[in-house]
Amino acid sequence: MNRAKILDTAKATVTVDRAATHGNAEDSFCEIAGHWTWWLQSKLKPGEALYAYDVAQMMVGFKQARGKANRKHADNFVDQAGYSSLAGEIALREK
Repeated sequence: MNRAKILDTAKATVTVDRAATHGNAEDSFCEIAGHWTWWLQSKLKPGEALYAYDVAQMMVGFKQARGKANRKHADNFVDQAGYSSLAGEIALREK
C-alpha cells in the first residue's frame, strides 16, 4: 500500500464508511470525551475535561501504539491519517 492508497482509504473511511456506521465523528468523539472525563475524574484537576479534539489526537496515539506492535498492518496507518484529519478539522473549527 503506497501513500496515496493510505490517504485515499483514510478519506473514504472518515467521510463515508465510518460515518454511515457510527454517525458524525465529532458527535461520537464528544460522547467518548464525556466518558473518558468521567473515567479520569479522580486523575484530572477539578473542572478539567477532555474534548472531541483530545479524543481524535489520543486515537492517533492509540493507532501509533498498535503500529509499534504490528508495523506491517496497513489499517494502523490508514486510521492514523483518518484520526489526524478529524483532529485538524475539529481544531480549525474552534474559535
